[in-house]
Amino acid sequence: MKILLTGSNGFLGKTIIKTLESEYQILTLSRNSGEYSVCLDKEVPAFKETYDLVIHAAGKAHSVPKTDTERKKFYDVNVIGTENLLKGLEKIGIPKRFVFISSVSVYGQESGTQIGEEHKLEAKDAYGLSKIKAEELVTKWCNKKNVVCTILRLPLLVGENPPGNLGAMINAIDKGYYFNIGGGKARKSMVLAVDVGNILIRASETGGLFNLTDGYHPSFFELSNAIAKQNSKSNPFNIPFFIAKTIALFGDIIGDKFPLNSSKLKKITTDLTFDDNKAREILGWNSRFVINWY
Repeated sequence: MKILLTGSNGFLGKTIIKTLESEYQILTLSRNSGEYSVCLDKEVPAFKETYDLVIHAAGKAHSVPKTDTERKKFYDVNVIGTENLLKGLEKIGIPKRFVFISSVSVYGQESGTQIGEEHKLEAKDAYGLSKIKAEELVTKWCNKKNVVCTILRLPLLVGENPPGNLGAMINAIDKGYYFNIGGGKARKSMVLAVDVGNILIRASETGGLFNLTDGYHPSFFELSNAIAKQNSKSNPFNIPFFIAKTIALFGDIIGDKFPLNSSKLKKITTDLTFDDNKAREILGWNSRFVINWY
């Protein structure tokens, strides 16, 4: 079986390659490396062969845009990029299966517990909106072309040398300046990247829309202590909530350059978890707990 993997040089892409390369022939596409070095937001790829399965993991990762240009970049990469990929596939031959890597950001929620796939898509930020639009494009295209379509909505990805907020958290713990707030009780959904890689083939055969999590949703306290233990560091300090709230109010006045404001404080101290029972029942999804990985 020939697999085309986009975003092959990203955090998840590299993990997918390690997970599947011993059993499958994987052709890769990324901006600067692979069999196809293509900027999907700027050009339609010229593929040389057809594929049985396409895994579309390329995209602009979640971040907070500060300008209209940065906000537009989410649309260009995640929407236009997906459109150009589909156009390229049409020119060479339609795959049997298509997996789109999406995000729980499409739900647009900052708090909540066990949010399922049936929840309304209420994202208002540039990243979440671009993922909603890309999901719509892929679903419509697959239905029209009679392709088995799978959409995986992922939370925070965990693995070796992770990017983004988790990478920053690990670095802060290592250097001794990370702290929990109010006991670090808030629980967040996350999932091991390697577990996502392991379920891809089965998911692609079945088709459907699925949330994937580790099923445990660790608290900041549990996660930070597990990371500290792995790195032989002391457990992080804790700041009482009322002190953090005062600091956050000060941050509201200072602006975005200050590390904490009321909005960030709310995100840090409220639960946000997603329900993956559908994947467990239909795909046999059996993930490992993130805190046991550390």
